Amino acid sequence: MCLAIPARVAELLDNDNAVVDLGGVRKEISLALVDGIVIGDYVIVHVGYALNRLDPEEAEKTLQLFAEIGVIPA
Repeated sequence: MCLAIPARVAELLDNDNAVVDLGGVRKEISLALVDGIVIGDYVIVHVGYALNRLDPEEAEKTLQLFAEIGVIPA
């Protein structure tokens, strides 16, 4: 099973890359598949690529649900 998770963009890097934050875990990802991302946006991340931008409210709800079922740290 594969899981795509919401993560907040913490830093923009060169070459369509960014650093995202997910509960204190920071990871470098590619933004090559999405346009117009800015720091603070939430994106859906799957295998190191941002697939699309996500509404901040929906991202928070999803992260809360993932924490409740133990998929990510609370």
